[in-house]
Amino acid sequence: MTKNGKLLCALLFLSAPTVGDTIEVHVLQHNQTPLQRAVVWLVPDSNNALPSPQSIGAIMDQVDRQFTPHVLTVQAGTKVTFPNSDSIKHHVYSFSQAKSFELELYDGLEADPVLFDTPGVVELGCNVHDWMLGYIVVVDTPYFGYTDSAGQLSLDVPAGQYSLSIWHSRLADEPDLLTRRIDTTQTKVMTVELPTPLLPSYGDYESDSDEFSEY
Repeated sequence: MTKNGKLLCALLFLSAPTVGDTIEVHVLQHNQTPLQRAVVWLVPDSNNALPSPQSIGAIMDQVDRQFTPHVLTVQAGTKVTFPNSDSIKHHVYSFSQAKSFELELYDGLEADPVLFDTPGVVELGCNVHDWMLGYIVVVDTPYFGYTDSAGQLSLDVPAGQYSLSIWHSRLADEPDLLTRRIDTTQTKVMTVELPTPLLPSYGDYESDSDEFSEY
């Protein structure tokens, strides 16, 4: 083979797409029933080739005096916009270790986007409406998603070794207990069962107070 031929082969090798795998994750509650809307993410052992967060950012809205969605997952480095779609004002804040911030009373699109650059779970609240509760899960990977009604999620990832983690807003256990090692070249399906029951749900709570109805 000529020198130019060897160079061409090398360039073709470098430009070839990374071989990928599809990983199917099943998440079950303590009683063997499927767990819907669990956050699942895979962090590769090598972060050198991780793509950057999408430049379009993400949105955590406020609708009917609730955070929408209740749980939002983003890659570290993402800017999140907090529009207020209600006809009243909200005052969004968080004291979480992963991100502490405050957006004082505002409506519409008055609030500036917030950068979430540290992995972790950020719990959101509203200083005006105490029952409002939301979460932003910041992960250091673009390989994440949510389980469906069957407790299942499929993720397409480059072949390799990963740390697989699971989080849910009603977990009673430490998140580290739901972390597993996985080699996608050997394992295509993984089932994870919660060791203890979920905490009670407060999602249907509604305030009977009209004290702050004008805000």
